[in-house]
Amino acid sequence: MLSQELLAQVRRLQVITRRQVASVMGGAYLSVFRGRGMEFDEVRPYVPGDDVRSIDWNVTARTGEPHVKRYVEEREMTIMLVVDVSSSLEFGSGQKSKREAAAEVAAMLAMAASANGDKTGLVMFHGQAEQFIPPRKGEKHALRVIREVLAPEASLAKSMALPAAAGQAAAANARQSSWWRRLWAALVARRRHAPASRGTDIAAALEFCRRVLPRKTVMFVISDFFDEDYLQVLAHANQKHDVVGVWLTDPREQTMPALGLLALQDAESGQVALVDTAGADFASTYAAGAAAARARLIDAWRARGIDLFEVSAGASVVDPLLRFFRQRAQRRRR
Repeated sequence: MLSQELLAQVRRLQVITRRQVASVMGGAYLSVFRGRGMEFDEVRPYVPGDDVRSIDWNVTARTGEPHVKRYVEEREMTIMLVVDVSSSLEFGSGQKSKREAAAEVAAMLAMAASANGDKTGLVMFHGQAEQFIPPRKGEKHALRVIREVLAPEASLAKSMALPAAAGQAAAANARQSSWWRRLWAALVARRRHAPASRGTDIAAALEFCRRVLPRKTVMFVISDFFDEDYLQVLAHANQKHDVVGVWLTDPREQTMPALGLLALQDAESGQVALVDTAGADFASTYAAGAAAARARLIDAWRARGIDLFEVSAGASVVDPLLRFFRQRAQRRRR
């Protein structure tokens, strides 16, 4: 049974996304995703200005009057949401975690697809594909997708970062070697009893999608992309499907405030380290490393011609979605 808190979150997202889709998202979505092709509708008499290539010569010969074939766009699309639920998505330095931002993006896309009569499916993954919901139509199905992305998982590892106050106290006592030994011993003991961390395997999720999705879909891969060795599989997936990357970030992944000595755990590998965030070179080294990793990710996706746009957990998800839709619509008109 769903908890009252989860039901409240689903209802809140339903209200917000329905309003956004009705006011600003619907037209942008429709202008970008147009369906798989054209299907025959009817034959009608030729009128000046019609494309001569659409003339139906069999009907024209039979009636003695020129007729043309009329086609309409096959609008139905399948939107596949491939959502990362690894441990790193639980991080959030503000009021919202990357996991919650992922849920909002998924909700927006699912509701927009539902409003336009498209199908929506869901794959949730970390080290492998954890859950698969086959694509279907309707708002009820879209709400199920939203609920599944929002649903808490008890097995996800909790963050082991010490509170800021503890970090500041540690900075004042950093020179006391006995204190360091006591802190490290406590961290090791805590690590032994901590839940197993969940890493990210994007390649495995994409390979799963290749097996279960026989037709072309618009595949939104929603992740923070803390993974390696998935780019070749990603390029292969984009040859069959229309792959779009939704890159989830948090402001603290680019800069770190000087809070003194902190004990930090990598959410995905489980490794623990003591870090002096007030050190002379820490801020510049941290920012330079983050900027370099950011540039590598953007360049790798761009080199393969695959769309990637960023959604920050510290801001609204609507603006980057609309920006992506508008940029893609402009490319289609060229």
